[in-house]
Amino acid sequence: MQLGMIGLGRMGGNMTARLEQAGHDLRTYDPNVPSTAGSLEELRDQLAAPRAFWMMVRAGQITDDTFHALLELADPGDTIVDGGNSNFRDSQRRYAEAQERGVHFVDAGVSGGIWGLKAGYCLMVGGDDEPVSRLEPIFVDLAPEDGYAHVGGAGAGHFVKMVHNGIEYGLMQAYAEGFEVLRSSDFELDLEQIAGIWRYGSVVRSWLLELLYDAFAQEGSGLEQIKGYVEDSGEGRWTILEALNEDVPVPVITAALFARFASRQDESFAAKVNAALRNQFGGHAVRTAKDA
Repeated sequence: MQLGMIGLGRMGGNMTARLEQAGHDLRTYDPNVPSTAGSLEELRDQLAAPRAFWMMVRAGQITDDTFHALLELADPGDTIVDGGNSNFRDSQRRYAEAQERGVHFVDAGVSGGIWGLKAGYCLMVGGDDEPVSRLEPIFVDLAPEDGYAHVGGAGAGHFVKMVHNGIEYGLMQAYAEGFEVLRSSDFELDLEQIAGIWRYGSVVRSWLLELLYDAFAQEGSGLEQIKGYVEDSGEGRWTILEALNEDVPVPVITAALFARFASRQDESFAAKVNAALRNQFGGHAVRTAKDA
């Protein structure tokens, strides 16, 4: 079937290629790379009604701007899909705005990263039955077998993807802490070897562990060329905020997010305060800048 893809970055470009390989007719727009259309207006004119536009752009203002531009161009019966990592509350708002124009809005949580072109993308889709059913050939061909589900109404797709990413934070932090304990021990352990054997038969085996094994193989067990600075894209924060709203304890996800914050500090001011207090009340020695 026909689809207009907006945004041809690492995800959008590979998703376009996967759909074209499956026989779909893709029309594209991205001002930064060669596309079939030079503008959103031209993209609209390349698509047959009822049109389907898929936004694959960064969450935030650019998504909002693109959505509103499409809303002005779309005809009743057209569908706008947001496949980015938008906050589910923004998706609910956009759904309501689209409804007022007679335009369908679908939120699709997408997981798969740079491996999705070959392995497929896990898709968590929210929205009304009619547009989701009409676009199901797209969802099915993007996903691996059993990797797609229509999870609920407007916003549900991005809500499920938000929690998915919160869980990812916790899993990654558990591996990070465990391997730091291994590396700090008195044993001369080969971390690449250990990550390798844990891939087979172990209860902690996972795709993330396979990726860690690959990282050790490429970078060495010390990961010397990688700076320990970890960004977050927002979903972990949103997961924690929703957990607070629902009175649900999420200590692991919260600790994992805070560990990412700590990774960005060259030197923690809180640690300085702790050291100063220990010196004041107990006379404990402090390290000065000259000791570094």
